[in-house]
Amino acid sequence: MECTVSWTGSSGTRSGMGFLAETGSGHVIAMDGAPDASKPENGGQNLAPRPMETVLAGTGGCTAYDVVLILKRGRHDVRGCSVKLTSERAETDPKVFTKIHMHFTVTGHALPAAAVERAIAMSHDKYCSASIMLAKTAEITTSFELVQA
Repeated sequence: MECTVSWTGSSGTRSGMGFLAETGSGHVIAMDGAPDASKPENGGQNLAPRPMETVLAGTGGCTAYDVVLILKRGRHDVRGCSVKLTSERAETDPKVFTKIHMHFTVTGHALPAAAVERAIAMSHDKYCSASIMLAKTAEITTSFELVQA
């Protein structure tokens, strides 16, 4: 797996904190820093997600993928899955994630709550590379709600 991240600068002035990530699979992700009123040259322009937001989003994608795949492999009629991640970060550098809560909303027809709970646990404990990595610094908790379709 590979990715190239390039600083975009701003209008040829090479100020600002915008970046483009080009992934090995041929996709592009824009990232930007938060604006800094006290030092505008050090801040971003709020044109894209922050890099750490993309880490959180990627983790959500990783675990949701697992949950859907595990339920489908169990021949469950899963029809929707979303996960809302809320997090806390350390106050000082490096400002790693210290707490992450994942709340899943899973929709399906005759979907047993035990199967959803098991799929989330399997993702959390065995399959989701991103959340397992983040668990080295963050306390990760999960919850879910089941919506019958």
